[in-house]
Amino acid sequence: MAKKEEVDRKESVSEEKTEQRDYELVEEGGEEIMRVNSLKWPYSPSVEDSSAVMGFAIDRLVNVPQVSRIIFKQRRNYAYDYEQTQMLVEIAQLYDHVVRQKKVFGPNALGGLDPRFLQLRANAVNYIVFNLLRTDPVGAYVELKRLIREEKIHLKGDIDSRVIESRQTYLGNLMYLYTLLGQTSLIKKVEDNLDGYSIGDRGLYKEVFRPVITPDFMYTRLMAETPIDGEQVDFYTVGEAEINLYKIPGDIKTLYHVNPPEFKLSEDEYALLDLAKQVLAEHKPREEEFLDPSKMRRTFFNIGRDLITELAETKRINLPYSKIHELASILVRYTVGFGLIEILLQDPKIQDITINGPAGASPMYIVHQDYDECATNIIPSVEDAESWASKFRLISGRPLDEANPVLDTELAIPGARARVAVMTKPLSPTGLAYALRRHRDNPWTLPLFIQNGMIDPLGAGLMSFMIDGARTILVAGTRSSGKTSFLGSILVEIMRRYRVLTIEDTLELPVKSLRDLGYNIQQMKVRAALTMVGGELAADEGIRTSLRLGDSSLIVGEVRSLEAKALYEAMRVGALANVVAGTIHGASPYGVYDRVVNDLEVPKTSFKATDLIVVANPIKTPDGLHRKKRITQITEVRKHWVDDPLAENGFVDLMKYNPEKDILEPTDALINGESETLKAVATNVKEWAGDWDSIWNNVLLRAKLKEMLVGYSNKLNNKKILEAPFVVASNDAFHRISDDVRIEVGALDSKMIASRWEDWVKNELKKK
Repeated sequence: MAKKEEVDRKESVSEEKTEQRDYELVEEGGEEIMRVNSLKWPYSPSVEDSSAVMGFAIDRLVNVPQVSRIIFKQRRNYAYDYEQTQMLVEIAQLYDHVVRQKKVFGPNALGGLDPRFLQLRANAVNYIVFNLLRTDPVGAYVELKRLIREEKIHLKGDIDSRVIESRQTYLGNLMYLYTLLGQTSLIKKVEDNLDGYSIGDRGLYKEVFRPVITPDFMYTRLMAETPIDGEQVDFYTVGEAEINLYKIPGDIKTLYHVNPPEFKLSEDEYALLDLAKQVLAEHKPREEEFLDPSKMRRTFFNIGRDLITELAETKRINLPYSKIHELASILVRYTVGFGLIEILLQDPKIQDITINGPAGASPMYIVHQDYDECATNIIPSVEDAESWASKFRLISGRPLDEANPVLDTELAIPGARARVAVMTKPLSPTGLAYALRRHRDNPWTLPLFIQNGMIDPLGAGLMSFMIDGARTILVAGTRSSGKTSFLGSILVEIMRRYRVLTIEDTLELPVKSLRDLGYNIQQMKVRAALTMVGGELAADEGIRTSLRLGDSSLIVGEVRSLEAKALYEAMRVGALANVVAGTIHGASPYGVYDRVVNDLEVPKTSFKATDLIVVANPIKTPDGLHRKKRITQITEVRKHWVDDPLAENGFVDLMKYNPEKDILEPTDALINGESETLKAVATNVKEWAGDWDSIWNNVLLRAKLKEMLVGYSNKLNNKKILEAPFVVASNDAFHRISDDVRIEVGALDSKMIASRWEDWVKNELKKK
């Protein structure tokens, strides 16, 4: 007896070691994941295609029923989600229950009173329990149904009481197993489609089990299969990636389904990428290399291209140059890059990306310009989330740990820029979480905002006049209202003859694009207001430093904290020299006042240095499903009030949003010439001083020219007309033509300026 126990113990240890070799359990996203090493298997590790793979999974799940997901690791990894894994767990638990109890295949269960049929029944039941139940549970269900039907037929013809009793015992146990199996989720899903099913047919399994299949060099999961019941509402491409958008029954969110180029590679190409990644993994980028990410990417691209070329020659795989270039780009994306995040950021229609903690538990979400909030088919892994956090630490030079659980930084990749906010424990109790705000490749312009309805031509003309008039402007609004984008359009309206200084704690303004357009612009990066850590200068010191850098337009990315006092110093010093502008959170002019004076402790008298408050807010549609970004107010701040600008009429709306017409309308104060800010601009211009009609005509002229650009863009179906390069050139032309007309006729003749400017536009468009 002792010897038998010793043998059983050794067999148990042997089985345990075997299981440890062919799979491991890891925790990811609060779930327990079974990772199966199937590299040496001679077939694809697909539950739906292979009865052997299904049997393997069910055998292992008997011992670890707590598993939430299964991942078979091969050249392509097959990952089965929680619902699919639970269907297998149910079968595994049923199998374990039946085997342990021996209820349906012991002598008594087989109708032991009738030895004539004992062996026959034993063979049939053993085949169902030990074979079909593990490898083809649908086949087991169908076979049980057949045996039950046959046994009932035989039972009707028997007259021997002993035979009847035997058959009834046997039939009862078949019914018992049949009922248990019929209660499982797997059988319920396929029960209506069992007509004509034959044992061994895997067709039904392919409808139930749809794994996420990823290359071995990817950690992030991607639901490659399109949703069966989804209604396709849009399709377009981003580079080599295919983008489909689906409406899913029962889900209010649209599904953003991306199919990247790495999912279209051949087996040989996958093998080359996997080998190349293993080689590159040995080279760990130095911390200083992350200070210039673009240079590091170029270096890795060149190394990867040469490496893939060499590996292809060694393996005798013939690859064209374009394919080598594509593989090298993918390799960079999954080594020093940010994986599938880069595919999303390169889509110009995506505005925001969010990744919630814990990583691996839910998909990435996006905000799409046409479909608002969408779920994606991308599920980030713990490995990727941690890798991204390490890279953002190095890129920003800022900490991210329990003492500093928030990191604000920026990300620049080929074809896209984004602002990044990262959270970790204890602020995010479930671990790393990300929010990325994508910036346009080119700056926003006022004509672009006219085109998408954010502002109307008159509002754009008014803003153009105020910017040329060197006013102090605060762009206010709630989160995701378009404040920073609108501030960028203000930058485009500043004449290129003036120097511009920008001050930001996270770089969002389109400085590089403006520099490429010939702007005399200097960027300044200051310490993050939220974390108050890092090697940068504090924001208030940065603003004070800007005052020592000469006569410049000053643009502050966002007024967040005590730097507001320094900003108002700049406003008071620079109000009559060049434009001073910034963004601030606030839903109304008084909300801005309340934040600046009461929260940020700027003296009331200093607040009067604000000339204009532009309020941008998202407007929801009645169904609550859509949002439109709109300028809802353009308000001037008057200077006569003493204690409360709201009570003492210190705020005067020049333009107000009409929700019924969905337009920004001028107020009586603007139409009747009661704007003190416009008159203050006019006092410095000889031709306008004391002449309201001349002021108003110039505002209308600017509005007309902006509207004409939009008209030409629509007429010619040429969106480039509204982009910054053409808009900046047209602004320059407007100023030159205005000066020429003034010299010729002694006044700013609006009709003459408009006519010459339109001729200039036509000539420029002929050159394109």
